[in-house]
Amino acid sequence: MTLKTAAPAKKAKSPDLGALPEWNLADLYSGLDSPQFAADLARAEAECRSFAEKWRGKLAQIARGAQAGKKLAEAVRAYEDLQDLLGRIMSYAGLVYAGNTTDPACAKFYGDAQEKITTYSTDLLFFQLELNRIDDAALQKAVASGPLAHWKPWLEDIRKEKPHELDDKLEQLFHEKSVTGHSAWNRLFDETIAALRFKVDDREMSLEPVLSMMQDQSEDTRHKASDAIAATLRENLRTFALVTNTLAKDKEISDRWRHFGDVADSRHLANRVEREVVEALVAAVRAAYPRLSHRYYRLKAKWFSRETLNHWDRNAPLPQVAQRIYTWNDARDTVLSAYGGFSAEMADIARRFFDDRWIDAPVRPGKAPGAFAHPTVPSAHPYVLLNYQGKPRDVMTLAHELGHGVHQVLAARQGALMAPTPLTLAETASVFGEMLTFRALLARTTEKEQRRALIASKVEDMINTVVRQIAFYTFEREVHIARRDGELTADQLCQIWMGVQSESLGPAIVLQPGYETFWAYVPHFIHSPFYVYAYAFGDCLVNSLYGVYRKAEKGFVDRYFDMLKAGGAKHHSELLAPFGLDATDPAFWNIGLGMIEELIVELEGMETA
Repeated sequence: MTLKTAAPAKKAKSPDLGALPEWNLADLYSGLDSPQFAADLARAEAECRSFAEKWRGKLAQIARGAQAGKKLAEAVRAYEDLQDLLGRIMSYAGLVYAGNTTDPACAKFYGDAQEKITTYSTDLLFFQLELNRIDDAALQKAVASGPLAHWKPWLEDIRKEKPHELDDKLEQLFHEKSVTGHSAWNRLFDETIAALRFKVDDREMSLEPVLSMMQDQSEDTRHKASDAIAATLRENLRTFALVTNTLAKDKEISDRWRHFGDVADSRHLANRVEREVVEALVAAVRAAYPRLSHRYYRLKAKWFSRETLNHWDRNAPLPQVAQRIYTWNDARDTVLSAYGGFSAEMADIARRFFDDRWIDAPVRPGKAPGAFAHPTVPSAHPYVLLNYQGKPRDVMTLAHELGHGVHQVLAARQGALMAPTPLTLAETASVFGEMLTFRALLARTTEKEQRRALIASKVEDMINTVVRQIAFYTFEREVHIARRDGELTADQLCQIWMGVQSESLGPAIVLQPGYETFWAYVPHFIHSPFYVYAYAFGDCLVNSLYGVYRKAEKGFVDRYFDMLKAGGAKHHSELLAPFGLDATDPAFWNIGLGMIEELIVELEGMETA
């Protein structure tokens, strides 16, 4: 992506992968100096102020009036339009920044936009607070019929936040201080990670290529990559420890003022999921460690003719099995074919991401690591960021992020207030897309060693999604609880990390010196505390969903699309009911975990076949 404009850029070429697409952000704005961007900023400021002048202090009286439903609907519609406008501005600024977090112009552009939008949106804070102060009976009467009924799910949703809301001035203070508070520390983390260089032999690289080397065929390469990550992270641990401590304390202050009891309760509320449901998931996964991760890594060590594996071998490709490199066109065709086998509509939506350049695929210096699908706003369309390097896992990542993209396209019809999906269900389409792609590849793989490698790769992905993410959640809980008693040293953070990793990975994985630093690069701990259990939630949910699909139940595709189209307009219990699934039942999680175990049993069977 160019620095001064988001107009079409030349495709980055690789001799092995073919032409990798770079996203075209012109569907949002034409560039950093776009007149439309400047005009929208000015419009956002004026319309936020005008909205406050028109509606502040009047909602309670309106709710008691004869045309309450009609007038409140007018206010909510105007508020939703403003959310779309503000979201468009910040989506563009955020995507520009993700494309090159180390470029000063991109960083300033993002920082300035964030500061202005935070200031402008201060004028909107009153709206949810006043809506939640309307008498229950009056609000129920207003939404019973007429135009306001459309937003009934959103109004009921925000009502759940009422016990944790503060008075207007305090909410304004929290909002305005976010720019110099948690948002600033998030940015420091991003820019620090992007600027780090990891030395392997005589090469200095950014984080993403070195992480990729941890999946190299050569153990020597994997070992060197691990040592390089550990060495650079160790040099910067003081910074990462400071960021982690500050954000944990920042969250504790906010939770205390908002009267949240448990360290993760604010996340559960945001996810619209009950604490008991998450606790049942965590308990089920932790109880399954011995029969999942411990069992699998013991089997993998056997394939390497060893009793144990070093931590840098955890994601190693199987020995004596050539690892296929997928060109970009191979990856595209693989995923679209798998999606098309499930639903032509699903494939058609995914195809637009390729045809219309909604994907940014190459690895570039300064680019945000990892992968994501950004929904932007309903009036636009999502964008996908990858760091594509042609490995089988990169194909699965493409399938995963396109699942998010399809979900976001379908949910957009709910509008800016109800399109966003709680994190617990936000991973549904992505993990389902991965499963479709895996099953499609497996169906056409007949050679035993290649089949074993494919199943092993899927098991490892599922372990990383379920076991590893619950271990991450456990790490976060221990850190945030311990932080309440005082600041944690870098060594204490490393010690907590090693404890939870040892428990989850089991005795077949030896955590060698250096691994204790690996907590420091995980962005979810910084950007979205306790987000990580959503991955395990989504994987177990999708395994259960896929079990229903595998039984070829009539109408499954239609019910699945209805679930995605609902966005955030329905609770998880409503969305799962048509499939006969109930996340409050502890046995539900064991259904999903059982599918992982089935694949491990199949791998074990290949040893004697």
